[in-house]
Amino acid sequence: MLRVSTILPAGHKRAAPFDHVVLEHDERRLRRKVLRLSKGDEVMLDLRETTTLDHLGGLELEDGRIVEVIAADEFLYEIRGRDAGHLLRLAWHIGNRHTPAQLEPGRILIKRDHVLKTMLQGLGAAVTDVTEPFFAEHGAYAHAHAETGHALLNRR
Repeated sequence: MLRVSTILPAGHKRAAPFDHVVLEHDERRLRRKVLRLSKGDEVMLDLRETTTLDHLGGLELEDGRIVEVIAADEFLYEIRGRDAGHLLRLAWHIGNRHTPAQLEPGRILIKRDHVLKTMLQGLGAAVTDVTEPFFAEHGAYAHAHAETGHALLNRR
């Protein structure tokens, strides 16, 4: 089985990918895993520490070929507030429940959860079903070195 030798950030200028892997948010945050590519091949990813793979980043294999990483569409809620202050308060309530969230200037995205939807609507939020890639914040204690291009691979 081929192994990943280098993690490439989004926008890398290496060769065109020969294949791709589609991963949900939680699947893009990993340390050691066999990944099944879209055409059926499998590759081993073995990192020293947990890393988040960039959407449209790459995995360079030992033989020099590139696998493109694509963020999968996921079933999410789009949350909007009456104004920026209201959206900030909604973000606090989401964070207070330790729920992964994608924070943007005019909206928050979370994975669908009917209990959270009811809570947020009760707080006056507009909650809409959407399907798109999810890029949640990882928090202050998460070490996500792929975003800075410094992920280290284990050599066993």
